[in-house]
Amino acid sequence: MKMTLSQIAEMVGGSVKGRGDAVIEGAAGLSETTEKDISFLGNAKYASLLKTTRAGALLLSPDVDPEGRPAVALKNPFYGWAKILEVLEKDRRRVPLPGVHPTAVVASSARLGAGASVGPFTVIEEGAEIGDRTVIQAHGFVGHDTKVGRDCLLHPRVTIRERVRIGDRCIFGPGAVVGCDGFGFTTHEGRHYKIPQVGTVEIGDDVEIQANTTVDRAAVGVTKIGRGTKVDNIVQIAHNVEIGENCLIVSMSGIAGSTKLGNYVILAAQAGLAGHLTLGDFVQVGAQSGVSHDLKPKEVVFGTPAQPLKEELRTIAVTRRLPQLFEELKALKKKLNL
Repeated sequence: MKMTLSQIAEMVGGSVKGRGDAVIEGAAGLSETTEKDISFLGNAKYASLLKTTRAGALLLSPDVDPEGRPAVALKNPFYGWAKILEVLEKDRRRVPLPGVHPTAVVASSARLGAGASVGPFTVIEEGAEIGDRTVIQAHGFVGHDTKVGRDCLLHPRVTIRERVRIGDRCIFGPGAVVGCDGFGFTTHEGRHYKIPQVGTVEIGDDVEIQANTTVDRAAVGVTKIGRGTKVDNIVQIAHNVEIGENCLIVSMSGIAGSTKLGNYVILAAQAGLAGHLTLGDFVQVGAQSGVSHDLKPKEVVFGTPAQPLKEELRTIAVTRRLPQLFEELKALKKKLNL
């Protein structure tokens, strides 16, 4: 990357403070940067680092003093930082050449879009469709009659099973599995009998599902993930779950079968949702919380069982005082000869 600060400001939609002709060749954190790099401040509590950083330029919000350095000011520095790193990534990434690697196995009835790339030891089964410019890296698997949209990226060892539908510009991290069987069994005469999982999965445009996350196919019908939703590593999404648009599902969360999430829902790390629930739009569930009941739009909950955040924090505060209160109670009983 080699850009002037004015060019960076135009790219991220910010305004220049100081020398717009300052040339930037890279990006780094405030503590690791050099005079050729741009760095950013997204949290005011780290403002003291601006006095010692070697950064040649800064990316920050309009109310932060750049300490005399050239800077780009914008309302959301995190967004600007993401755009800069996007340029760096394109400069450094090795773009796979279109075509099929000699070790890949592609069924004769499968269809590959223009510019698609199929990596080593990948298997694409009968009737599958791969969109234009989609990249499937090494050891990928796309099952029969599955459709993967345009400009998608499937990292190594991604498995997309049969009859799944994937939108455009989706990203799947290494080891992600979409369309595996839901966990469906019935106990008959003392034995667990498998209930066939004959449904499918539909994933909207611009969804990212990161490493080793699993999305189960529906028992019947469809498991759905809406447009723009981002799912972290090691998440379990069970059969017939429906997730709305632009949700954030953080690592190690689990969503049991047939639960429905609205749009812009956030599940923090290790959140667990029971089955057959409904969470409204903009719900937020705190880390390690267990949700066992429906939640209305914009509710913020925490704890197990999950309670409104303020109530749960009050309960935690009182609980931590229990040893002290117990000692005070003993002293009071002794004083009263009880």
